[in-house]
Amino acid sequence: MSLIERGITFFQKNRLSKQKQKLKDESYEYLFNVIPDEFVCFDCETTGLNTKKDKIITLSAIKVVGHEVLTSQSLNLVIKQERKISADSIAIHQIRNLDVANSSFIYLNEFSAIQDFLAFIQGRTLVGYYLDFDVSMVNRVIKPVLGIDLPNPRIETSAMFHEYTRQKYKRSCIEPNIDLSFSHILKTLQIPNMGQHDAYNDALMTAFIFVKLKRLLAEGNKP
Repeated sequence: MSLIERGITFFQKNRLSKQKQKLKDESYEYLFNVIPDEFVCFDCETTGLNTKKDKIITLSAIKVVGHEVLTSQSLNLVIKQERKISADSIAIHQIRNLDVANSSFIYLNEFSAIQDFLAFIQGRTLVGYYLDFDVSMVNRVIKPVLGIDLPNPRIETSAMFHEYTRQKYKRSCIEPNIDLSFSHILKTLQIPNMGQHDAYNDALMTAFIFVKLKRLLAEGNKP
């Protein structure tokens, strides 16, 4: 069973039934209807790394169907900030309060933005690079209102890359020291670095990583 299949099976068996019972608003039941072979790669830029206190500034998501990255089906959200974005955060993603204010469309609060995100992802499998952080940021917004965390199956691209690298050493007694940095993964897979810490660029590069690793892992599993 592949990493993708294991991830989907785990979430279907251990999360969906319990989560659905906690859902406060039945209009969001569509999140529990898994859409086979359709994925959403997404990334958030935030005011900091504290998933309990910090806020989402921008969120971008791109659909992947099979092995095709659908750049025409993407989502880019910018959320109004009530507080000043810290200098430390700006140093990472280069987003200032002025940049947010000058956006062509701004959501007034996180939940209104995340509502559109939920409608976009529906029951698709979520894909990301260190995805737990981005999912936690979304869960902080939706759980007080909906009573649930995101029920969608998830795939972590760094885990896929780890599995792919280990495949090359499966007949060796050498235990590889695997570099899971985003830049190294891009370089190894010969995917151009479009510039990190931009939500759309990160989501797009993650989509390319996912599609390539999905193919390479499938080829490696052939008899």
